[in-house]
Amino acid sequence: MTSNLIELCIDASDPLRLAAFWAGLLERETDADGVVLAGEDPEISIRFLPGRQRRTAPHQIHLHLTSTTPEQQQSTVDRALRLGARHLDIGQTPEEGHIVLADPEGNELCVIEAGNTFLADTAFLGELACDGTREVGLFWSLALDWPLVWDHDGETAIQSPRGGAKIAWGGPPVRPRSGRNVMHLHVSPTTRDDLGAEVERLLSLGATRLDAGHGDACGVPLADPDGNEFCVMEPREGTRRLRR
Repeated sequence: MTSNLIELCIDASDPLRLAAFWAGLLERETDADGVVLAGEDPEISIRFLPGRQRRTAPHQIHLHLTSTTPEQQQSTVDRALRLGARHLDIGQTPEEGHIVLADPEGNELCVIEAGNTFLADTAFLGELACDGTREVGLFWSLALDWPLVWDHDGETAIQSPRGGAKIAWGGPPVRPRSGRNVMHLHVSPTTRDDLGAEVERLLSLGATRLDAGHGDACGVPLADPDGNEFCVMEPREGTRRLRR
């Protein structure tokens, strides 16, 4: 048994506006609920959830977009700015090749320079870059049955064997947690009959249960070994899952 990655969820003050931004930036379509749909396998869908308290501290996850040429990098930056992004100074130096932006609600994103070898085998949405320990990287590798593609000096990364975006954790030092994360993952078992068993498997791997107040009415709320929320959902009719 394994969990399938369903989607990345982002809390938003204005979900439809933020969905329009990310759909335009990623050049994808949205559904009636404002979910930015995955295109070709193995892309990841993005869902926007309303009414959550915003954090002022750096977020636990931010997104990396890839570039094949310097011109494409600049085109992506220009498109993001037209859609409502802004430049963001997080202490990066002029010598660093990536460009740091914030979306209309302040969520950090990086447009990575052409020639970046770590993201050479990914999609346009190349990486979910996370603040986290090696332990949490190992947990998610087992949870999703995705192999470790990086494991060095406390840093880890996993990727579906089918390719697509990597999920990476930066290792120590890990920032202290401060309130609910703005972004979290939704996963599901293969069938509804497997839901309880899959929750128990994830608990055996190091997840912990959260009370119902941490949930978003979408499933069973759990936390990974670093305390980051995620939800185990019943499989939805017609929802494409990012399988192994």
